[in-house]
Amino acid sequence: MRPIQKSRKLADVCYDIRGPVLEKARQMEEDGHKIIKLNIGNLAAFGFDAPDEIVQDMIRNMGNASGYTDSKGLFAPRKAVMHYTQQKNIGGVTIDDIYLGNGASELIVMSMNALLNTGDEVLVPAPDYPLWTAAVSLSGGTPVHYVCDEQSEWMPDIEDIKKKITPNTRAIVVINPNNPTGALYSVDLLKEIVELARKHQLVVFADEIYDKVLYDGNTHTSLASLADDVLFITLNGLSKNYRSCGYRAGWMVVSGEKKHAKDYIEGLNMLASMRLCANAPGQFAIQTALGGYQSIDDLVRPGGRLLRQRDLAHKLLTDIPGVTCVKPKSALYMFPRLDPKMYPIADDQQFAYELLAEERVLIVQGTGFNCPTTDHFRVVFLPNTDDLTEAIGRIARFLDGYRRRHSIA
Repeated sequence: MRPIQKSRKLADVCYDIRGPVLEKARQMEEDGHKIIKLNIGNLAAFGFDAPDEIVQDMIRNMGNASGYTDSKGLFAPRKAVMHYTQQKNIGGVTIDDIYLGNGASELIVMSMNALLNTGDEVLVPAPDYPLWTAAVSLSGGTPVHYVCDEQSEWMPDIEDIKKKITPNTRAIVVINPNNPTGALYSVDLLKEIVELARKHQLVVFADEIYDKVLYDGNTHTSLASLADDVLFITLNGLSKNYRSCGYRAGWMVVSGEKKHAKDYIEGLNMLASMRLCANAPGQFAIQTALGGYQSIDDLVRPGGRLLRQRDLAHKLLTDIPGVTCVKPKSALYMFPRLDPKMYPIADDQQFAYELLAEERVLIVQGTGFNCPTTDHFRVVFLPNTDDLTEAIGRIARFLDGYRRRHSIA
């Protein structure tokens, strides 16, 4: 029979966070091996539970969740999101500017589908959260990666962004707080990005899903709060700040210069209607979450579990010879660098396979985040301190053997 091939639209689409190395880990688990998974920010798997008031409110409303909602979402949670945009100093947002989705991920893809034609270019950070690159490619666009500079604490390189703007550039993606690096961008840097968007009439996509996961007293500035003459698409949700990954409750806010974006907004409305609505139970969690006690603050303050685990993971990793890591100011991840002289890695996916096979630790290789070099990998620091110590100890043991095998002193 004639082979059934996948669509050519998927040729440049990948998502290695749940990619081939994870498939190998699943096979090993089926064979009875216990794997320490440092590959994905799935908080519930590590004992970070959703706030109880969210759970209870969803249970109470389950009887009202069996029908379709408005295609953009229920009124009450959208109003709660509107109030949240006011707290973040994003001006001019109405209920109609807010779309609820099955997590921010669905809305990322939807926002790109509505915007891009074949050949359109979108500036995406490198490294990035790979769904952004995939969504651009799947929508017929061309992702163009701009450099985030590790020597400057992973800040976007403004000069590199300028060089990569062409007549085909339609938009720029800004992931702040950043996944995978944990970087948090300064207001001055954000203003420079806004100025470039203003000059070249670019749509700005602001991924702010970690805007409450902040350490050391740092604060987050929403990109859309810095201008009203640029079109902003801001994405957020409950997955990380409220440890509710499985509820798939996210939102997208259209703000700024909407007058000249009527046709694009019509496209967003069309796609929102085509999917009928986001899941209703998750929508019922949003108002309670945004208006309730912000327990994330307890986790990131001094003595909080996330802060303790960040500090431990950073120390353990940077104690390994040849490993450096910019200490994250936000989010749930480390993105350490391996000295290429000590660890000559030609294929970082193969490196991840070998670590998994030898030490039963699952990581994601740096190229899985569109990092241009093979000398990085990402780990989550969500396991408790004992498991984190064990996992990074195994990584250290593997790296010691790797150095020896490659005759590096």
